[in-house]
Order: sequence, then structure tokens, then C-alpha cells
Amino acid sequence: MTSIFIFNWIFLLALFPIAFFWLRRAYRILVKNDFSEVALKKGMPPPNVEKYAPYEMVINMIGGAVMVVVLVSVLGFQMLASEDWIAIAGSTLWIKLFASFALSRQAHGLGPKNKAKAKHGGSGSQPD
Repeated sequence: MTSIFIFNWIFLLALFPIAFFWLRRAYRILVKNDFSEVALKKGMPPPNVEKYAPYEMVINMIGGAVMVVVLVSVLGFQMLASEDWIAIAGSTLWIKLFASFALSRQAHGLGPKNKAKAKHGGSGSQPD
């Protein structure tokens, strides 16, 4: 029984940096117009990063706001039961990660970079 409470406190403490980084990323995109962390794939941004910046900002803003609401509800008002806040925080964490991953893949495209590579077996050169 004690290990469950320790896990709850560790998970609750982990929500602080998660919410901070997500809200900071949304702030950078919205206020500072810093698109350096938008839709990265292998550390590289897409060629049209401005197109995907609002989506990334909304994903981070919603995720960070939900984490802050969970933290305030648990620590400030003690409104949520243990199972409830863990379910909300865990679901938000996974949904945000999957949404950011899907956005980065959408921004970079799903197929090969060069159409010539796709037509000629991936070599990129014309057959002899």
C-alpha cells in the first residue's frame, strides 16, 4: 500500500516540470514567435514551420493547462480522488505526446522526400 502512495507523489511531482515545459513552449510560439521546437523530426524542423506552429501551440497550451488544473485541484482544493487525477494526467500526457508526434509526421510528409527515389527503387538516379 505504501508503494502506491509513493508512486502518486512522484507522479504528482513530475507534473510540475511537464506543465512548465509545455506552457513555456506554447508561450515561445505565441509571444516570441520562436518556432525552433515546432514539429521536429530527427531534430529538424519542417520547411514550412509557420504553417504548423499554431497547431503545436494549441497542443502544448491545452496539455499544460490541463496539468495545471490537475495540480491545483489535487494540491490546492483536494477535489479529485487519486484514481481520477492520475487518469486525467496520464491520459493528457499520452494524448499530447501522440498529437505532437502526429503533427511532426504530418509536417514532414509521410512518403519519400524525392519522387525520383520513389519511382526508381530508392536510388535517386536513372537506370542505365
